[in-house]
Amino acid sequence: MKITGFSAAACLLTCTACLSAPIDSVRKVLDNALWQTTVTKYYDASYVRIPYPNGDVPVDRGVCTDVIVRAFRAVDIDLQKLIHEDMKKHFPAYPTTWGLKKPDANIDHRRVSNIARYLKRTGKEVPPSKNGRDYKPGDIVTWIIPGDLDHIGLVSSIPVDSTDRFRVIHNIGSGAAVEDVLFEFRITGHYRYFSERK
Repeated sequence: MKITGFSAAACLLTCTACLSAPIDSVRKVLDNALWQTTVTKYYDASYVRIPYPNGDVPVDRGVCTDVIVRAFRAVDIDLQKLIHEDMKKHFPAYPTTWGLKKPDANIDHRRVSNIARYLKRTGKEVPPSKNGRDYKPGDIVTWIIPGDLDHIGLVSSIPVDSTDRFRVIHNIGSGAAVEDVLFEFRITGHYRYFSERK
């Protein structure tokens, strides 16, 4: 279910108490991700040659990872560049699923397992749990979804009524959306980029 007709600012204000430093960075990341739900209407996994750094496919389309990459660029964190540079130095530390012989700045940051590996390598991993209150706004979550596919999303600050969890901003096949899917699939990773938050 997509959430429509909401005010991004109002949604973020509902959970100000859930955030501590760096509240401004988390708010900007979530503002951008919510904005994507108004413009990114298609899921498109096509391989595309893009600029480097700060390269992107057209904003009206993308995959689940593009939600994360675009949102973090709102606070000048370019996962395309960070992952590419880390892969150049530590290529064997990354998954070999695609049979690549060297890093590819066009696609590496658009693969769930590469983002997950980078976040783990840089100390951003936190233990997954089945408790909704353990997932804070701005956290990144990875799952395995039907078809044995990797998926990734961003925990929003929009609460799910009568629960202790928040909705997730992701693109699972029909554009960026805000949905109650945190525990819909098997969680494979939980990451907190802004680790100084409580």
